[in-house]
Amino acid sequence: MDIIMKSAAITLMGSFLLFGCKETKKQENLDIDSDPTYGVNGISPPELISGVEITPISHATAVLKWKDITIYVDPVGGAEAFEGQEKPDLIVVTDIHGDHFSVETLEALDTEKAKIIMPQAVADKMPNEFTPQIDVLNNGDSKERYEITVEAIPMYNLRDEAKEFHPKGRGNGYVLNMGDERIYFSGDTEDIPEMRSLKDIDKAFICMNLPYTMTEESAASAVLEFKPKQVYPYHYRGKPDVSDVAKFKELVNKGDADIEVVQLDWYPKEEY
Repeated sequence: MDIIMKSAAITLMGSFLLFGCKETKKQENLDIDSDPTYGVNGISPPELISGVEITPISHATAVLKWKDITIYVDPVGGAEAFEGQEKPDLIVVTDIHGDHFSVETLEALDTEKAKIIMPQAVADKMPNEFTPQIDVLNNGDSKERYEITVEAIPMYNLRDEAKEFHPKGRGNGYVLNMGDERIYFSGDTEDIPEMRSLKDIDKAFICMNLPYTMTEESAASAVLEFKPKQVYPYHYRGKPDVSDVAKFKELVNKGDADIEVVQLDWYPKEEY
């Protein structure tokens, strides 16, 4: 009996440790600049959501795990940014800018088994040796890989003064259909009609940084229209300020208390 009780206690303690490592820290608004080279070594612990494990790497870069499939979203930062992560099976790239797309990082990673989904503008900048791995998706296209259907969603600026940053048709946001989950990564965009008309989104990763994307108010307004079950602010480092994600949360929950706003640590404090 003593042996059984001791074994149960050890198992229970292990469970507490496991759930403790999944907990994420609340991110403070940090006073950091907008250089496109992002610090990536203080990787946050993963967030487990309905069978999908999400690890924020930095800014717009994340690693998702579903079943035995590993997905890299906008991998930048060199191979060192992904130390301890499984090799990618699927990579999605949203746009040509250096905080989303890095040939050097793709060359440094072990991507031999990976399929790489990207818009044509990004594919045009890829070395020829990657061609067999690339699936080009443009706005409105979709592709199934590893039982994951990837939908390419438009991403672009609306404000006249910002339209040159992200012209319509160049880049993609993505909806990843993974089992029962529909997970949306906005990429660099404003609160465009195509975002507002999204349906049945479980998790939405929404950008908000000026002058490149949109304000907290615009982001919240779009979220309140398409009503994801959960929303994750990301890509909120601007120039020179960091967007106020607490304000974003307040605006969302004032409009709809049923939408859960989840804050992950995209900018580890020790890195800036």
